[in-house]
Amino acid sequence: MKMLLSAALLAALAASPASAAKMQPCTGEAIGKAMTAMGTVDSPGKQAMAKEMAAANTEMSKGNMRGACKHYMNAQKMSGK
Repeated sequence: MKMLLSAALLAALAASPASAAKMQPCTGEAIGKAMTAMGTVDSPGKQAMAKEMAAANTEMSKGNMRGACKHYMNAQKMSGK
């Protein structure tokens, strides 16, 4: 099952190389920089991004980098970067 999910994920990433090139790596440093750079939350879109970043921060503090990366990537997709 994991192989099937991994293959599907790789296929999805290969299908959109332009958007994948814009994504930042999922590291503690990158998540920290994104949290600081977010600034004021003045729109519903930014509020949703802030919730995803908070969830990423929570997962990272629990030691769950996989979950943190999931939330971080969702926040990046919302920002359009």
